[in-house]
Amino acid sequence: MTQSTTIPFRADLVGSLLRPADLKQANAQLKAGTITAAAEAAVQHQEVARIVAAQAKLGFQAVTDGEFSREYWHLDFLWGLNGVAEVRHAQYDKNFEGDIAPADNVRLNGRVAYNPDHPFFAAFSYLNSVVPAGVLAKQTIPTPALLFRDHRSDNWADYYDSLEALEQDVIKAYVQTIQHFYDLGCRYLQIDDTNWAFLIHNLRRTEGDAAAAKPYVELAERSHRLLAGILSQLPDDLAVTSHICRGNFQSTYLFTGGYEYVADYIKDLPYSGLFLEYDNARSGSFAPLATLWNGDANKTLVLGLITSKFPELEDPAAIKARLQEAAQTVPLANLALSTQCGFASTEEGNKLTEDQQWAKLQLVQDIAQDVWGK
Repeated sequence: MTQSTTIPFRADLVGSLLRPADLKQANAQLKAGTITAAAEAAVQHQEVARIVAAQAKLGFQAVTDGEFSREYWHLDFLWGLNGVAEVRHAQYDKNFEGDIAPADNVRLNGRVAYNPDHPFFAAFSYLNSVVPAGVLAKQTIPTPALLFRDHRSDNWADYYDSLEALEQDVIKAYVQTIQHFYDLGCRYLQIDDTNWAFLIHNLRRTEGDAAAAKPYVELAERSHRLLAGILSQLPDDLAVTSHICRGNFQSTYLFTGGYEYVADYIKDLPYSGLFLEYDNARSGSFAPLATLWNGDANKTLVLGLITSKFPELEDPAAIKARLQEAAQTVPLANLALSTQCGFASTEEGNKLTEDQQWAKLQLVQDIAQDVWGK
């Protein structure tokens, strides 16, 4: 897979957007059985068309559907694969800051395989049908490494002789799924990846203790194998980026630590760009940027310097100063700007209003134009 020289864009966005009240109501009615799926889809489509127009009006060259067809940023995609079952009211080992925890998960119920009727295909097709001329439809999906965490494949031995065989099926399912997005017209795909932040947190916590670190090193190696195996099989003109997220559930977070703990596992993955959270001190320094960039003239590091968790607008001068600081490590020509994450990793969304969300995205555009020009 070759790299794109234009994607990601100087001003880019991560993906999810706040769900409007009418869509939340329609989703609740659908779950209660008081409206049909077709009625819910009509509301969803109306709102997707509205927010696509709003993103384009702000000047974004690639837009998303806000992930309006999803309940979760990750689980809905995994539930859509064959061999993956929906689990409700699961018990998690960890909570987000503030003792908030999601309640659902996935579990294997067969061999993992591509699903030609994955519901994300219909969602992308609608998005692609309403983007304005000259604007790309950006598709986001979760990292395959999530299937190897949080008890999601604890029962792998029921269906596989080895974890390596499961890895190969996951790679194949992802490649076929991404190829289908491509066949539907997708040319910009993003792999959202909380797994690297999970590993940052735990490799930092176990630093100096080889025995304690071993399972995390093994997961890092597996994550690299999965991603490398997928990326090597994709079309040359499909730009693929990745967003490394520390957790964003209802304006909270899960993980802390700098990118130096995982940079060596990521640096040679052939992404067009990396979206990196840098909205507070928990993200660490800019020093690992050199390793993550890896001297690739066609790779862009998108710095998430503007938080999507809270409504207060950052000082543009301070953000520009941070960009210039980062440019001491990676050329400014290989940097871009976004919010630190999306605005609604789950349907509940972060603690700000839609107007405040658009103000954040306008700030991204304004600063990017000042720094790089149109």
